[in-house]
Amino acid sequence: MRYNLSFLESFSYNNSLRIKEKARELGFYTVGFAKAERMEPEERRLRGWLNAGYHGKMAYMANHFEKRVDPTRLVPGAKSVISLGYNYYTPVRQLSEDAPKISNYAYGRDYHTVVKEKMRILYEWIEEIAGRKVNGRVFVDSAPVLERDWARRSGVGWIGKNTMVIHPRKGSFFFLGEIIIDVELAYDAPIKDYCGTCRRCIEACPTNAISEHGYIMDGSRCISYLTIELKDAIPEHFAGQMEGWMFGCDICQDVCPWNRFSKKHKEPAFEPSEEMLEMTRKDWNQLTEDTFSRLFSKSAVQRTKYAGLKRNIRFLGKAP
Repeated sequence: MRYNLSFLESFSYNNSLRIKEKARELGFYTVGFAKAERMEPEERRLRGWLNAGYHGKMAYMANHFEKRVDPTRLVPGAKSVISLGYNYYTPVRQLSEDAPKISNYAYGRDYHTVVKEKMRILYEWIEEIAGRKVNGRVFVDSAPVLERDWARRSGVGWIGKNTMVIHPRKGSFFFLGEIIIDVELAYDAPIKDYCGTCRRCIEACPTNAISEHGYIMDGSRCISYLTIELKDAIPEHFAGQMEGWMFGCDICQDVCPWNRFSKKHKEPAFEPSEEMLEMTRKDWNQLTEDTFSRLFSKSAVQRTKYAGLKRNIRFLGKAP
């Protein structure tokens, strides 16, 4: 318990508690606060990652470098970064065992829309309790923000060997979003890394995208990158290594021991359609553009477009 707080400290502390309560009321799984400042250790790591070419053909990762490492470049006068996590885990799986697989996060409606709508509500509510116009912005994987690093700084979780943010009681199946504002809050501290000597994610990755000791992801080898971000043909040397994934990949999360604590989300918008779950390998091989549009009209799968998904499905049939 904190005592002898100044008026400003007490105001920040009490409003911080209220913001966390409101965030949970809106359905957010995790919430934490960090001071908005230049990220010097993260800046060095990002430069090294880019110099190693681990971003592959994601040229945008090298753009707006200063904005990525300094939130005050995104929001002038920024004082706080609010990191939020929104659960998307479901134990529901596609019924056909040999059907090409879609990552858990893309089962339902596009998370960018769902999560951002709730974050905007929270932002407007913060303005109400602040009693003034708050200078800030809302981000959901939509701008040059180092979201995992801010989540770590905010105490939302540690960054695991698979480079995912992991919460010790909730696992890692949650979306991240940030609200950067010019309001001072009571900041949280990072939590301990509990990966220990575990190597399950490293050993399970079929494309060897995770470094030998973990914590570094060669994005150009990740199945999610190959099936979503890469617009060119998938390199032939990955044939036979995709483990049936046609959009995204959950392998490094599925094998993570901390995800035994994952609980099914409560978001109706993330529920998959029965038609999609029931499709067989034959159905996917015969997928038409009309069916694609019907199944994924409001889905993150639209990111790869019909032609991209068909490319991925064809690639799964290639022999090593």
